[in-house]
Order: sequence, then C-alpha cells, then structure tokens
Amino acid sequence: MAATAGASPLISMHSRPSHSFQHGLATLRVSGLKPVSLSFYGRSSLSFRMRPLPVRLQVSCAAKPETVEKVCNIVKKQLALPDDSTVTGESKFAALGADSLDTVEIVMGLEEEFGISVEEESAQSIATVQDAADLIEKLIEKK
Repeated sequence: MAATAGASPLISMHSRPSHSFQHGLATLRVSGLKPVSLSFYGRSSLSFRMRPLPVRLQVSCAAKPETVEKVCNIVKKQLALPDDSTVTGESKFAALGADSLDTVEIVMGLEEEFGISVEEESAQSIATVQDAADLIEKLIEKK
C-alpha cells in the first residue's frame, strides 16, 4: 500500500493479487472522490496520470439589467425570433441559430443602438448576450 498526504488531497493505493490469469487489481482512492479501479496484467508496476478536471468559472461584469434587456431585444430582432422565444444573458448566439453573418449584423445593431464602435477583435470574443452587454457597458464607460 502506498499513501501520500499533505496540503493536497489524500491519495492511497491498495493492490490485491487475483488468482485468475495472473493479474492484479489496484484501487485508487482520492479523499472526497469515488474509488477508481485500475487493472494491470502481469506488470510489476503500475503508472497512471491524474488529469485535473476543467474548472467552470462564470465571470460577470454585471451589466445593467436594462442593457441586457436591450441586447436581448436586438438579438431577437436581428435573428427574427418569435416574441415568445426566451433570450437571456446566458443565451449563446450560436444556440439561437446565429451564424457569423448574423453575429456581425447583431454587433452592427448594437453599435447603432448604443452609439458605440466595437473593434473587430472585441466583436469576435462575443458569444453570449451577457458578453455583448458587458462589452457595451465597458465601451460606454470609456466614452
């Protein structure tokens, strides 16, 4: 049995020999996670890598609700979405059916509505209604 402990989670490994086909079964336990079983066939050592799971962060610059609502309305208009369709700050343009040309038209509509100019590089980073609203607030502050 091998175990390591410290500031990181506790990791322990137990090895049990099996009587069939000369293979062993190792159980890896990381505290707070479910055990993982690894099989190794006729090997005297076992190596493995633990990959960290991607962390999902949501950062919001908290654009004003009225800005988000205006952006939602412009997106609905540009994409000719029905009035009863739901568009929120988390709505992704691609999920709403927007292609690259639609996205350019949305940005142009936003520029006209808010009296701003969006750089091409900034426009390419817009994926959601919230992204657009946050960018608008930032550009309005710079004015």
